[in-house]
Amino acid sequence: MLEQFPDGFLWGVASAGHQNEGGNVDSDTWFAEHVRPTVFREPSGRACNGWELWRDDVDLAAGMNLNAYRFSVEWARVEPAEGEFSAAALAHYAAIADHCLARGLAPVVTFNHFTSPHWFAMRAGWLNPQAPELFARYCDRVMGAFGDKIAVAVTMNEPDLPAMLAWSGLPPVVHELERATLEAAAAACGVPRYRMSNVVLPEERDAIGDGMTAGHRAARAAIKARRPDLPAGFAIALVDDQVYGDDPGLRDRKRAEVYQRWLELAREDDFTAIQNYERLYYDAVRSVNPDGTPAAGGPMSGRDPASLGCCARYAHQVTGKPVLVTEHGMQTEDDAQRSAFIESSLRGLRAAMGDGVPVLGYHHWTLMDNFEWIFGFEGKLGLYAVDRSTFRRIPKPSAAVYAALVREQRRG
Repeated sequence: MLEQFPDGFLWGVASAGHQNEGGNVDSDTWFAEHVRPTVFREPSGRACNGWELWRDDVDLAAGMNLNAYRFSVEWARVEPAEGEFSAAALAHYAAIADHCLARGLAPVVTFNHFTSPHWFAMRAGWLNPQAPELFARYCDRVMGAFGDKIAVAVTMNEPDLPAMLAWSGLPPVVHELERATLEAAAAACGVPRYRMSNVVLPEERDAIGDGMTAGHRAARAAIKARRPDLPAGFAIALVDDQVYGDDPGLRDRKRAEVYQRWLELAREDDFTAIQNYERLYYDAVRSVNPDGTPAAGGPMSGRDPASLGCCARYAHQVTGKPVLVTEHGMQTEDDAQRSAFIESSLRGLRAAMGDGVPVLGYHHWTLMDNFEWIFGFEGKLGLYAVDRSTFRRIPKPSAAVYAALVREQRRG
């Protein structure tokens, strides 16, 4: 039996526009999926057809006894051309928030989940000195349209991802394809630099990080100008990096390079949103397996249920802010593993809370199997499967496991 979580805890699922809506034709990611060469395994196409089936998806979340639903607004839909804002797109997202509220779900809204408008990427993305004010202007329009309905504002998703991927041990061919993709996109547009937030050149990583740091601050200011009471922050990707042996030097260097800037930035926010999927081990000189043997070919993905609670402890220790879990899950074809992973991970999170770490909520990634960026539709992280021809959502046993767990928590 899982120890009781406090009243008011947010129990949710997380989703993202480009990954489930489909047809995001004015975005940088859509464009990059279709140039040649491209690092994307396949195009997103209609994805999960979430643009049309959003109401059904909100109902699925409500049917699982949840009280929160994380979704993202697609900047490229709201502002498909620079300075031109779509009233229809804003109304669409406002309707999602309305339906969430009607079904008892707190709308946790991400303003930028990796994808940006094509025109923004053509202007060098976050390397453009005007990028922060352009992003803030868009956030202001979203707030003006339905900011009164939002329960939690997440300005951007995983700005630390490029630095994390540099430590991931991805094959060099992937990084070569990333560079080739950006070059092909720039050539196709006739611009000197086509830049994205999740396909980043190593020599530009810090500069793009500077742009996104300024962008978050500008966005937060725009959000707070409309609603000073609205909790605002951004989501950071965190691996539970563990030390094998007694020398933490390599682990601490990774923390400094990947997370430190962003955790320091989160000290300015109302909460620290964390997204955790794995645990990795480092000795003094290299990535190792849990038993200390060398991890051949780079870091080994370790799906350890203890990692979520450890990441919550680490984030709170550095920031001093309450923690909100905005993503957590398991990529696997074996849904029985996912079912077991959810409860055991939550047990570790509850233990961290018992030790004084304030945690506001938990959002499982994700509601349904969707488009997982450069890996296409191969990654399976959903509580629901999706028929790729009919888009029918098919519940997996893990959906019932999570629903039952939340029902007991909310009943208690």
